[in-house]
Amino acid sequence: MSEEKNNPSAKELLAEVNKALIAVAAGGQSYKIGSRSLTRANITELRNLRDALAAEAAAEDGGSLFRDTYVAYFDGR
Repeated sequence: MSEEKNNPSAKELLAEVNKALIAVAAGGQSYKIGSRSLTRANITELRNLRDALAAEAAAEDGGSLFRDTYVAYFDGR
């Protein structure tokens, strides 16, 4: 296996978490057919993970809280 597959980037993980959120929103949290049941991930935990991964992805891109901030120095003239 390649190193890239073992350690996916925050953007790749974020895409997967978004897919999981859509699956939960579209199909419900859990369902049962006959004697079989499926429970998807907790939507609150997915949202928290999405927020953390979005911040990490922004940091990977060189983004920061102050990326659009400029500093001006006035020497009092």
